[in-house]
Amino acid sequence: MKKLLLACFLAAGISVQAQIETPQPSPSAKLTQTVGLTEVTLEYSRPAMRGRKIFGNLVPHGQMWRTGANANTKITFSDDVTIGGTSVKAGSYAIFTTPGAKTWEVVIYNDTNNWGTPRNWDDAKVVAKAVAPVNTMPYNTESFTIDIANLKNNGADLVFMWEKTLVVVPFVVPTDKKATASIEKMMAGPGAGDYFSAARYYLEEGKDMDKSKMWIDKAIEMTKDQPRFWYLRQQSLIYAKMGKKADAVKIAKESLALAEKAGNKDYVKMNKESIKEWSK
Repeated sequence: MKKLLLACFLAAGISVQAQIETPQPSPSAKLTQTVGLTEVTLEYSRPAMRGRKIFGNLVPHGQMWRTGANANTKITFSDDVTIGGTSVKAGSYAIFTTPGAKTWEVVIYNDTNNWGTPRNWDDAKVVAKAVAPVNTMPYNTESFTIDIANLKNNGADLVFMWEKTLVVVPFVVPTDKKATASIEKMMAGPGAGDYFSAARYYLEEGKDMDKSKMWIDKAIEMTKDQPRFWYLRQQSLIYAKMGKKADAVKIAKESLALAEKAGNKDYVKMNKESIKEWSK
């Protein structure tokens, strides 16, 4: 069929041009990362060094940079976040930077429809700024890279890497606010899993341990006919945190027995280590 169509085109005097596919010099990248309970998405292009000196040369010091190549580098937050001490509403933003020898200024800009830096800069569209120190890596990063690293429940780092330069900008997400609201809402009619999740979160975040104990105790009571070794493991950790080591050891032994029966080696190991530690 293709040969027949080609012959028809040629007979009619219609030229046929092939579409040649070659790699882009600055390929696009997209990264989506969940931080706590917030989804963060990065979209940007990645130029390469190709033997060139980057900062202070290809990317001059003291001049605003599009922070990548091609269209605006874009970051999207599913919730309100905090960058450089400033609240940033949920939505999509462009990232512009002014690299320096010792520090970078990072700007979150409320307009992603520019190709490169805006022709007419509007200070009213700047929603947040942060100044971050320049760190020197012992090796080259060939392709410009932006990452979301050092994840914690309540925040992470926006990391820029190229050549031997590493710049880190922390941001904060509203995990505690969202998790606490969810817990309070569910407490009107929670199940065992809700009590378990609430108790674990309060333990991990060092919040009210009396509430954490109350919730895990309720989860254990609600599942006493079919005890769960991971629930008991969490209960033992909470009791140990509260200084109730003897009770914690007793509970850990129950969790250990159930984990051994289930063949879960990870929980067997964790329980044995905790029993040894808490029995000292």
